[in-house]
Amino acid sequence: MHVVLSGYYGFDNVGDEAILYSIIRAIRNIKQEVDITVLSNNPKSTMETYNVNAVNRWNFKEISRVVKKADGLISGGGSLLQDQTGLKSIPYYTGIIKIAQWYKKPVFIYAQGMGPIRNSINKWIVKKTLNKVDQITVRDRNSKNLLASIGVTKSTSIVPDPVIGLDSSQFKNNWIQKQHIRNPIITVSVRNWPTTIPYKEKIASCLDQLVRDGNSIIFVPMHGKYDEIASNETAEIMTEKSYIAPYDSSIEEKISIIGQSDLLIGMRLHSLIFSSINYTPFVAISYDPKIDAFAAICEQSVVGHVEKNNWDDQRLLNHVNRALSNRTAQQTTFKNKVKKSQLEAQDTSRLALQLFSAGVPPTSNDVSISVGNK
Repeated sequence: MHVVLSGYYGFDNVGDEAILYSIIRAIRNIKQEVDITVLSNNPKSTMETYNVNAVNRWNFKEISRVVKKADGLISGGGSLLQDQTGLKSIPYYTGIIKIAQWYKKPVFIYAQGMGPIRNSINKWIVKKTLNKVDQITVRDRNSKNLLASIGVTKSTSIVPDPVIGLDSSQFKNNWIQKQHIRNPIITVSVRNWPTTIPYKEKIASCLDQLVRDGNSIIFVPMHGKYDEIASNETAEIMTEKSYIAPYDSSIEEKISIIGQSDLLIGMRLHSLIFSSINYTPFVAISYDPKIDAFAAICEQSVVGHVEKNNWDDQRLLNHVNRALSNRTAQQTTFKNKVKKSQLEAQDTSRLALQLFSAGVPPTSNDVSISVGNK
């Protein structure tokens, strides 16, 4: 069997690379001999990192060639069909789907987070495209509701994010030990976002107080140098000492670093997911509905939004201290919610491989979902 994977791969975004890593592992756990080709912005790196085939995601002649030979296309996961970060994403990813449909290849939408979709033309494109795919799975209730609201009538299942399926106990790092950190650790994931709200100043002030209370702060850049810059900018506002983990650490190392912390303060979705698979409580700072949706699933708090001035450093500190004081109960909540989802995340790959083997979509009742339906 030959499967083509389309997503935001090869851009050094740890969240999306973790999705790719998780999908590949899940597929190979079910069917080791599957031939996988990834559409990547950096094919050489993708091939070396994941032991797969890869082609340039911008070379449509090459994409057409590999899709024509494939047994099916997986589109996802992640937030591909949205127009918040630009108007090119939806035409690009639906265009890849159209190539597969042209060659009459089955298309599986894999645990995607849909939207926001604000442009009326983009809504029409997504509706027309997804109503003709073979199977749709999304990672939260908001995504399913969004598709229904724009006219997607194709049956849609809610499944866990693929990264939930990772077993964090397998991952190690020696970076923390080399820093000789002895205090309790709070990890931080911060990103740049266009807003007039001084959210980095608020975060920095809260972190200063946490250091004075006896904690060590470690920034974990989730999107390569981009988040390293945001981490440095926030750290420079602080008056107390902090640490910044290497931006080019592996997925496994970043999961391990977050797992060794007592709590995460996070903006990036997959920092929250890394936190959850370690059963580490988190306090989220939102910039996108996907952050609020995942925090709600995990019953963790969202202190506020980077575009709204309805929170400050003291409110953030209060949320953090409340989570730390209830850490044992928080971890129990995580275990109850995440462990079942870790098993269910494997079922998404099984659905895709079943589709590609049979050439017909399985019914949405073939997999039971719990976390995503909360």
